[in-house]
Amino acid sequence: MKKSSQKAPVSLTIAIGIGLVLGVVFGLLMPGRFDWALPVIQLVSSVYMNALRMMIFPLVFCSLVMGIMNIGSVGKTGKIGLQSLLFFSGTTLFASLLGLFLPRALGFGKGVSIEMMEADVNATQFTSLLDTVKNLIPSNPVASFVNGDMLQVLVFAIIIGVTCLSLKEKAEPFVKVVDAVNEISVKIISVVMYFTPIGVFSSIATVMYSNGLDTILALAKTLLVLYVVMFLYVVIVYGGIVKFVGKVSMREFFTKVMPAALNAFGTCSSSATLPISKRCADELGVPNEISSLALPLGATVNMDAVSILMSFMIVFFGNACGVEIDLGLMIVVMLANTLLSIGTPGVPGGAIASFAALAAIAGLPAGIMGVYISVNTLCDMGATCCNVLGDVACSVAMKETVKLDE
Repeated sequence: MKKSSQKAPVSLTIAIGIGLVLGVVFGLLMPGRFDWALPVIQLVSSVYMNALRMMIFPLVFCSLVMGIMNIGSVGKTGKIGLQSLLFFSGTTLFASLLGLFLPRALGFGKGVSIEMMEADVNATQFTSLLDTVKNLIPSNPVASFVNGDMLQVLVFAIIIGVTCLSLKEKAEPFVKVVDAVNEISVKIISVVMYFTPIGVFSSIATVMYSNGLDTILALAKTLLVLYVVMFLYVVIVYGGIVKFVGKVSMREFFTKVMPAALNAFGTCSSSATLPISKRCADELGVPNEISSLALPLGATVNMDAVSILMSFMIVFFGNACGVEIDLGLMIVVMLANTLLSIGTPGVPGGAIASFAALAAIAGLPAGIMGVYISVNTLCDMGATCCNVLGDVACSVAMKETVKLDE
């Protein structure tokens, strides 16, 4: 049985990898040759994404409630949640710092001529920490599900789970319903996963078609440096945490987490990748009690690569536009970036509004938003992949730091 369980993620990784490569090639060949195929590919991509999203919120809510029930202790639930938040907040702050100082030290963006483009974007409001905490509690839980507010859904699920834990036998009828819905959600997601290679092919082909080879080549230098930074961050930071804290070899970790990483790269959605991340965490021996809480929290709060991306682009555009970003402003941008990252939707383009807020704080021209949006998807693919790896790395580390049998 063990042999077959190890073989499954490898074969899925190969299939997703093939879909990714074929999608890139086909997307670049489509213009002028296969334009007729675009509506079909967009349809397939939309159906795949909708099929994943269909069960995300039921799965997150039910798995979180059941995870808390399986932990069996309010104290242990708080320990897992607190450690997850400390992990994600710490790495996000470090990532933001890296994204600010590295391009500044290299003088990245100086001498670059940028043609401004108009773009209508509503900036995320930079609120105080107290306002952020206040908005965590949903006044209308149903609206939180409908509006896709993952952070409020997480808080609501934790409240329900802890309450059921304290009520014990009285809450059993409700817990059985939640458990049944959780099993149904897992089964549906398992079936959808078989179509992941096709979904990734369609998603990446659409991205390549929309941007084109000329755009990709023109942005190659910027994208290359950004991707190198994110790659080094993943290997050094996440790899180090997994090896020295989680007691799992880097080779085993990156091999078993590859299906989630590739799906995240192709779909640009950490939320849509959540079911696959859960399966990868299971393969790495992470207890369900930990992964069912840490992974949904990470899909919402862990935005390390988004912090690198936004900080990197703030400095790049600042240098290109001749806007001086001094040390004091860098500290403000870093703290604002960390706060704005919390609750950034784990969906394609979720960071655009946050970047608009940071650009306003840094005093950048409004016209740079059009340029940023044009490259956002290409940057977002790597950023989402990095974030998902961080989610699983956290759960692997907590496998050792949280002792459930105490």
